[in-house]
Amino acid sequence: MTTQYIDSTHRMSRIVKNNGTVYLCGQTAGDPSWDIQEQTRRCLEKVDGLLAEAGSSRNEILSTTIYVRDMKDFAGMNEVWDAWIADHNKPARACVEARMARDDILVELTVVASYND
Repeated sequence: MTTQYIDSTHRMSRIVKNNGTVYLCGQTAGDPSWDIQEQTRRCLEKVDGLLAEAGSSRNEILSTTIYVRDMKDFAGMNEVWDAWIADHNKPARACVEARMARDDILVELTVVASYND
């Protein structure tokens, strides 16, 4: 099987598909005025769109890493996450506090999922 690099730039690909596994680049929200819940919601909308583009879905997520700028936002992020994943398979998950690339980014998610062609 050939590896597919989808929506690539000089630095990265938004989606990489290889041997039944899809890897998504880190997803962040677009508006610095949004709070942690809205940023999380927007990131998850992006994840849904990218998974669909890759032939997958949130039910096929194997692993997610969530980076939050400040652990004080952990409960607010989890409230949105829990509602989003409630009726789906639960992936392996890690959440860590991290210094973000920009101060206005409160959350970033990376996702690994399976897909069927």
